[in-house]
Amino acid sequence: MVQQQHSDRELVAHIAQGERWAFELLYERYAAQALGLAMRTMQDHAAAEDIVQEAFCRVWQRAARFDASTSGNVRAWLLTIVHRLAIDSQRKRKPDVEMDAHDDAEWDFEDREADVFEHAFANIATDRVRAAVSQLPERHRKVIELSFFWGLTHREIAEQLGEPLGTVHSWALQGMNRLKSLLRQQLS
Repeated sequence: MVQQQHSDRELVAHIAQGERWAFELLYERYAAQALGLAMRTMQDHAAAEDIVQEAFCRVWQRAARFDASTSGNVRAWLLTIVHRLAIDSQRKRKPDVEMDAHDDAEWDFEDREADVFEHAFANIATDRVRAAVSQLPERHRKVIELSFFWGLTHREIAEQLGEPLGTVHSWALQGMNRLKSLLRQQLS
């Protein structure tokens, strides 16, 4: 079967029925992106491969529960699983990592950022969060998407967008603050 003949949602529906060919096609379609995201987070190829394997196992196990009307697109769903598994794995590994004083400040900033992303995107598949993200100015939305969905660092985003690193930091902070405000308004 040709990969382009089936949409992602069709493949997940077939995976939910236990059809291995659909799982293999979905894997072929997204394994490289999933591994890239896991590698950026883990910085260890073997650990990243383990994350991707676990993520695809979860897709296989949870395909029947995937609801396209509330879960968004399949790629985002998969990459969210990869991202969460990688973050969880990093947290478990963190006590074993030795850092000097200079590295501490860098890790502290990233930890705060990761916590903000986790809270803001805890329910990424919901309409409320998608609606809030879509209301952000393009520069804020782009930085948040590149950071969360693609796992890029602010430095990588700055290079990709051709913007100064400080500007990207500001856009990320402004975007997350605006996103939190929008979500609070929706819950009020």
